[in-house]
Amino acid sequence: MADTEVGAERFQSPFEVERPEGCEGWESLYPYYALFSEERRESEEQRGWFRDGMHFPEPVYPFDFVTADSPYLCLGQANSRIFMVPPALGIDHRVLYGWVYMSPNSVADEAEIGRRAAEFQKRAGYYFQNWNDLYDRWQKKVEAEIAAIRDLEVPDLPEQEDEAVVTEGRGIGSGHTLLVAYNRLLESVDRIWQYHFEFLNLGYAAYLAFYQLCKEAFPDIADQAIAKMVAGVDVVLFRPDEELQRLARMAIGMGIGDAIRSAANEDELRAALATSSEGRDWLADWDGTKEPWFNYSNGNGFYHHHRSWIDDPAIPLGGVQSYIQRIAAGDDVARPLAAVSAERDRITAEYRELLPDDTTRTAFDEALGLSRVVFPYVESHNFYVEHWYHTLFWNKVREFGDLFVRSGFLEARDDIFYLQRHELSDALVDLRLAWAAGSVGRGPGYWPPIVAERKRIMEAMRGWSPPPALGAVPESITEPMTIMLWGITTERVKEWAAGSGENGSSLNGFAGSPGVVEGVARVVMDVRDVGKLEEGEILVAPVTSPSWTPVFGKVAAAVSDIGGIMSHAAIVAREYGMPAVVGTGNATARISTGDRIRVDGDQGVVTIL
Repeated sequence: MADTEVGAERFQSPFEVERPEGCEGWESLYPYYALFSEERRESEEQRGWFRDGMHFPEPVYPFDFVTADSPYLCLGQANSRIFMVPPALGIDHRVLYGWVYMSPNSVADEAEIGRRAAEFQKRAGYYFQNWNDLYDRWQKKVEAEIAAIRDLEVPDLPEQEDEAVVTEGRGIGSGHTLLVAYNRLLESVDRIWQYHFEFLNLGYAAYLAFYQLCKEAFPDIADQAIAKMVAGVDVVLFRPDEELQRLARMAIGMGIGDAIRSAANEDELRAALATSSEGRDWLADWDGTKEPWFNYSNGNGFYHHHRSWIDDPAIPLGGVQSYIQRIAAGDDVARPLAAVSAERDRITAEYRELLPDDTTRTAFDEALGLSRVVFPYVESHNFYVEHWYHTLFWNKVREFGDLFVRSGFLEARDDIFYLQRHELSDALVDLRLAWAAGSVGRGPGYWPPIVAERKRIMEAMRGWSPPPALGAVPESITEPMTIMLWGITTERVKEWAAGSGENGSSLNGFAGSPGVVEGVARVVMDVRDVGKLEEGEILVAPVTSPSWTPVFGKVAAAVSDIGGIMSHAAIVAREYGMPAVVGTGNATARISTGDRIRVDGDQGVVTIL
């Protein structure tokens, strides 16, 4: 994976990666600024680029690239322009053969770091001191934006405008309202990501500050011991899974558990329960629970084809059926919140007692207290933005797809995702002009062949195995999210470049959640396959998303290719009190389903037995 230049380890240059077979013309799927380019080659080859497999575990569709641009923009804006995080700016991103790579920017000048630190202390301090009030306001803003995207009307272009356009003297026709609707769609997704990063980086920064304080006070402390001090919290992201558990208990109490378990799909479920008052009552509760808790993506919300529970109820139904079976067998399916909280308090008290004086203990208490206040946001924001909002957003884009299908520009509604957002703007101009003039647009003859070709290219890109890193090995990585979420640290990158840990029976990762377990591995590459997991198996996945939470009470341990101490897999594993090793890099490539493995969540090591 690495070559040597001037005695230093390097990854392969992004300009020297051989084009995969069938990917000719791939560049046309993405905006010019997102490509590695000759104009920027000198600087791009001097930087380290890391594949963002956590958020983009597969090639990105042309329209879906909006979920790369807006998040990276808003992350950088929060870091570098609003809160002035002292050692870190934003994160640049590029796309190579459909796969997203990122490169964090650092501040090297000590004087500038000092200037930024003073600003950060003032600005972040204001948020930390007023966190609960600002968070309440944030929730109202986000729910208002969710309502706005839900209620956004995608107008059709009528054969004849309503007479009210004349009698009310409106002076505006449907051609304009269609343009306004599309612009509002793009403004909305950018706005929701502005809100997303209003708090998020502060949450990581507060935890990172507590983490560093612990490392200084206790040089030998394990990462997961620090993480356990902020465990045992209640976050909204667990609520959808808790609703499935509640529905399962309700079904057992009503005596209709067997009828629900026998249903192969929602239609069969309705047919089976419609004949009794208990069944009808349960169905009413099921339907009432859908809003908002079934607006929960089967993936991570970044791709249009990661449909949500509300679009495809097979996963929540399967979750309820599994919980009915386990509860009936006497299993305690609830998250062990009391036990996790007790362990949190025990560890905290032990380490606090080791501190040498009251001044140090006060600093410890303040840093820990702040981490516990801000930590719930680190997970809860996912439900509001990536899941609830994006469920509505992708379906609203599909309404524009329906309009283009009716006009002959596209053959199927989801073909709209093969157009870049600026191409869609041009197609709307074409459509509006043809409608206004009573003529034929170019679109029906122009776009279908392009879409067909892009479908072929997408399949070719999907079959390529992209390298995890490209370019130079950075001297240091200081951006909080890169460290805490992705698990990309200075030390880890140097290990990758040196090729360490790629041979033998052991894989090194991050100690995401403590404990040691041996068991049979189940490699799950797609959320649609989580139903194959058997009780007591060890989940091995590229990355987990929140919608996988129902299986965490079923598996013995978890292993992921991607992720840091604050990744979803690590957080949920700690809350369920089971071992996890995250950020292994290539566990899914080196472990096969059926392998017997040992997961050491204390040391961050996975051993193939």
